[in-house]
Amino acid sequence: MSKKQIEDCVRSSLEGYFRDLRGTEPDGMYDMMVRVVEKPLLEVVMQHADQNQSRAAEWLGLNRNTLRKKLLDHKLIR
Repeated sequence: MSKKQIEDCVRSSLEGYFRDLRGTEPDGMYDMMVRVVEKPLLEVVMQHADQNQSRAAEWLGLNRNTLRKKLLDHKLIR
């Protein structure tokens, strides 16, 4: 899947989100989007990195400690 296809998928999902709101104004969308995208991103990257946090952090462009905090926040590790 290309970057454009991912962008199109996100765009389509957001359009559906606004349709589902039926005119109600959204609140805190940025934080909501970060939360709903970050967890599956971390899950998939960790899986492909064979649970190696250093490798996953490098792939994500994050400091390993930052990655570890995010994994803890999402309850993906203990």
